[in-house]
Amino acid sequence: MDIIQINDKAQKQSIARYILEALHEWFEMEEGREQYISESADQLFFAAYDNDSPVGFIALKPTSPHTAEIAVMGVLKDHHRSGIGALLFNDAKNAAAEQGYSFIQVKTVKMGVYEDYDRTNRFYLSLGFRELEVLPIWDEANPCQIYIMYIGSKE
Repeated sequence: MDIIQINDKAQKQSIARYILEALHEWFEMEEGREQYISESADQLFFAAYDNDSPVGFIALKPTSPHTAEIAVMGVLKDHHRSGIGALLFNDAKNAAAEQGYSFIQVKTVKMGVYEDYDRTNRFYLSLGFRELEVLPIWDEANPCQIYIMYIGSKE
């Protein structure tokens, strides 16, 4: 498995489209999926390759001078639970620290609302993220759990 930082904007969008369209059950809303794909062009982006085919990716965006957020992340379903997500995250985390960020945050649906998202929550907790807060920023049926991780200090 190779993890590669991608800098070409069109390549980022192509990989994001390929993976997100394959993960329809998580990215079924076309408007949201297209926004992730479009915005990924300007984000810190890593892709996982099995042979010559992309099987996953992660994109980070700045949310403050001190914090980067996992904007979107996806691993093809037949590669779940194989360590690819952790590899992608570790490379992205290290790059964010090198760029001077002190924190990484991620937003997902609160634990206990949907089984699929419970697995997502457990994944982020296994990486070392800690619960920051839950906010009703999406809608009442989908409370937003915000996780945060300290990754270093600029000073």
